[in-house]
Amino acid sequence: QVQLVESGGGLVQAGGSLTLSCVASGRTDARYVMGWFRQAPGKEREFVAAISWSGLSTYYSDSVKGRFTISRDNAKNTVLLRMNSLKPEDTAVYSCAADQSPTEYFTVIALARRQFSSWGQGTQVTVSS
Repeated sequence: QVQLVESGGGLVQAGGSLTLSCVASGRTDARYVMGWFRQAPGKEREFVAAISWSGLSTYYSDSVKGRFTISRDNAKNTVLLRMNSLKPEDTAVYSCAADQSPTEYFTVIALARRQFSSWGQGTQVTVSS
């Protein structure tokens, strides 16, 4: 397993941008699919985006597609989530997750239901209107 630490959250006005970072440590030599999830107060955790171990395949929920971009730098054990055109409904705690997988191709439904083995502590994103 790996340990994950997120950073980059904060308060931003609607229409603004933020970039979240997730740094992995520990057993980083394995192949991991990495994901971002979020949970707003009173709501269930929801899938946001994911990226395959190689970085060649990316996946997004419909609610963020076209506004968010996930990327990774395996040399730095880092995954980024660039969030543009933020909306008040994007307000949530964003968590990074990792799970071993050499697979390149997934479906969004499968990723949303996947039991990721490692999770970060989360970072708060608040979008004001």
